[in-house]
Amino acid sequence: MEGISDIKISGIDETRPPRIRKEPYINLFFKLIHQAPKDWCEDFNRLVLKGEYPIKIDPSKGLCIETWVRKPEEIEKALEGLKVAVDSCNNAYIARIQAMANTAADVGDNSEESGEQGNLNRIVAGLNFED
Repeated sequence: MEGISDIKISGIDETRPPRIRKEPYINLFFKLIHQAPKDWCEDFNRLVLKGEYPIKIDPSKGLCIETWVRKPEEIEKALEGLKVAVDSCNNAYIARIQAMANTAADVGDNSEESGEQGNLNRIVAGLNFED
């Protein structure tokens, strides 16, 4: 199963390889291993908003990170920065999901402690199975 922690950069998009053109920049399109969820993409775009060069991922597709550099020698540095950003985004996304799950569990635990379910839970917890 593909999960958030599996999201990594897998390579350059073969359909849009880097090209030297007359413009003073080189477009880069890095593919992800699998499609990222829309909210992950939005988090990623916020995370990289103030980078040295513009970086973005289309949340409706979630498959390619787009950026550019001025010189070929800057590509490796750009890739390393993107790897760090993807890992940071993965970690933040997972932490947010876990916090939401914990909050939901806390609400569920509190609601079960009152009323008939709470009474049943206390009775079952108090059962003695020893002779």
